[in-house]
Amino acid sequence: MTNMDHEFHHNDFEFAHAAGERLIDQNYSATSYWKDVWSNFKKNKGSLIGSVIIAIIIIMAIIGPSMNDYTYKQIHGGQECLVPRIPVIEKLGIYDGYHNGVNQYAEKGVPDTYYWFGTDTQGRDIWTRVWSGTRVSLIIALAAVVIDIVIGMVYGLVSGFFGGMIDSIMQRFAEILNGIPTLVIVTLLGMVLPAGITSIIFALMLTGWIGMERIARAQVLKVKEQEFVLASRTLGAGKFRIIFNEILPNILGQVIVTSMFSIPNAIFLEAYLSFLGLGVPAPMASLGSLVSDGYKSMTTFPHILIIPVLVMAVLMLCFNLFADGLRDAFDPKMINK
Repeated sequence: MTNMDHEFHHNDFEFAHAAGERLIDQNYSATSYWKDVWSNFKKNKGSLIGSVIIAIIIIMAIIGPSMNDYTYKQIHGGQECLVPRIPVIEKLGIYDGYHNGVNQYAEKGVPDTYYWFGTDTQGRDIWTRVWSGTRVSLIIALAAVVIDIVIGMVYGLVSGFFGGMIDSIMQRFAEILNGIPTLVIVTLLGMVLPAGITSIIFALMLTGWIGMERIARAQVLKVKEQEFVLASRTLGAGKFRIIFNEILPNILGQVIVTSMFSIPNAIFLEAYLSFLGLGVPAPMASLGSLVSDGYKSMTTFPHILIIPVLVMAVLMLCFNLFADGLRDAFDPKMINK
């Protein structure tokens, strides 16, 4: 017997199924695209935790300022720089109103008063000011998303689809706007508009959408020559119908992800401008202005700085985690199996 010859026996092979077993095809129900997105999103635990924390912060921004009897601009004379004091928890020896071994509340004659986050250098309640400031930051974040979708997405769709001279002119215009520093725009707007949320939103309307425009244009250039777009053209569909009915649904995932990533940038922009004194005017509070105020007394009363910094850091981190989860959900190839 040569090396190429093989000798088989009757027990060398066996059936995959038992004799007489009935084999029935299994049917799997089809799932929609959005169900797949949700299924992939749930696999990212960090994104789920981030989305829960974002929901909690949004709820606190809505109801937090009304949870006590103080307002964000109410000044309490003689109660400046009080450290946090929280009922029940003070019995554990923390958040009990003591600073350097001295009960500040008893010393200033308000032993029955509680400030959950303490007071600032002017005697204003930090709890109310922090959640009022968070509300301002979330309003600006929402405005950034709307501006990205309404201006940036539409601008990129039109520029990428028509191409040629139209695309060239639109891109040069966007590059000119992008070359103007945001700080200069906000400063100039502050001369003609009331300082605060209005000027920041107008600054976002001028330059904040350019990142989205570039993403949308790149996606259109990739999609517009595919077969389903050519089929729509052959069937006589109009240009804007093709843009919004054929191309947009196929790039919507990337658009949503990009808009979510713009939220932390908008929050940081507001904080940066408020820190420089170009944000919301006093006595209105924002996270940036609270950080600016707390920075001045960082060494003596660190709680005035630490609390708004923590809220802002957690908010930005959670939005980044949420956006990262959306990116993975819309692009299943990035899911770690």
